[in-house]
Amino acid sequence: MTLMENRTEVTQFLLLGLTDDPHLQVPLFITLLVMYTITVAGNLGMILLILLDPHLHTPMYYFLGNLSLVDFGYSSAVTPMVMAGLLTRDQIISYNSCASQMFFFVAFATVESFLLASMAYDRYAAVCKPLHYTTNMTTNVCSCLITGSYICGFLNASIHIGDTFRLSFCKNNVVHHFFCDIPAVMVLSCSDRHVSELVLVYVVGFNIFFALLVILLSYIFIFGTLLWMRSGAGYKKALSTCASHFTAVSIFYGTVIFMYLQPSSSHSMDMDKISSVFYTMVIPMLNPLVYSLRNKEVKNAFTKIILRQYH
Repeated sequence: MTLMENRTEVTQFLLLGLTDDPHLQVPLFITLLVMYTITVAGNLGMILLILLDPHLHTPMYYFLGNLSLVDFGYSSAVTPMVMAGLLTRDQIISYNSCASQMFFFVAFATVESFLLASMAYDRYAAVCKPLHYTTNMTTNVCSCLITGSYICGFLNASIHIGDTFRLSFCKNNVVHHFFCDIPAVMVLSCSDRHVSELVLVYVVGFNIFFALLVILLSYIFIFGTLLWMRSGAGYKKALSTCASHFTAVSIFYGTVIFMYLQPSSSHSMDMDKISSVFYTMVIPMLNPLVYSLRNKEVKNAFTKIILRQYH
């Protein structure tokens, strides 16, 4: 610890975790272990499946593969540390580790946001302009969308890390959360955080607005096209596809908006914990199921690979 202006600067943080009830810690650990195992197996399995089956080397699965990678990344930035804390009851995290966890979580979560928008655009191109799909969604276009998502994600994380950790943290180092999330850490600052809160709201607001605008416009055109098609089977199929995407988008953006588009002073940390469980643990676990395992092409690819192992 170093003294600065008669104030003790924080060198580590204490995470309160999901619960302080010792009777709930083991059941919670087992639950998180099951969820994380499904997350790792589902997402890494999906990536492997897409790499091994040439039939899945299309733009749609290119996006799904990257989505699985991102889900694995931002779940891994949080869940293993939470599980370790439940076992050891040692919830202390160093200043640098806290910053690193926040960086990778924010980076991957932002990449996911832009990937969801890219996937919506891909569906728009497939439904509204099927004859030009192969020329519109070329490898170069897909690569640009994916690369752009990663650049925006890591740039966004750099902005928030710089914005949060430029603040002074004195004496109060108890984070009312189970990981180093921006609002939970920012509220501990003993310096004026008004500008930092504005940066958080405006930057996150812009990212959400832009991604949601792309998603909204894509689906407006998709539904408009389906209404003109007057094909009952096509309409049903597209609705089924959109329902999965809308479910994931609603959970993801709903929790992000709730968490970040309000001043840290008005946050209820207990509610933040509940919301955070959805987008740190539940969404990464569900995405392979929502997007892929119900897909006929994925099932066929999985069956072929299993049969190949037995011959």
